[in-house]
Amino acid sequence: MSEEQFESYEQELVTLMDENGNEQEFEILDAIETDTARYVALMPVFEEPEELVESSGELVIMRVEDEEDGEVLVTIDDDNEFEDVAAVFEERLADYYEIDHVDE
Repeated sequence: MSEEQFESYEQELVTLMDENGNEQEFEILDAIETDTARYVALMPVFEEPEELVESSGELVIMRVEDEEDGEVLVTIDDDNEFEDVAAVFEERLADYYEIDHVDE
């Protein structure tokens, strides 16, 4: 990444709440749109470097849905939908991040 690219880089962050009410901040790494839905690939943001090292490093992939109050991120419950979208993100992000494909 050139110095000029580095200077213009800004993180796009979102805060999500888990089922226990704990908030976690995520960086939006990429977004795609299909004929039927929009999706984002997220990576947790950590305050301490040790937290990053100890994390699993897994991407979080969510669907974007429009509601009255604006856009919300929802989990993808359909395994086939998730696998299809995850494959697209893996391909798109492979050049920028070290991504290991995990067979389930």
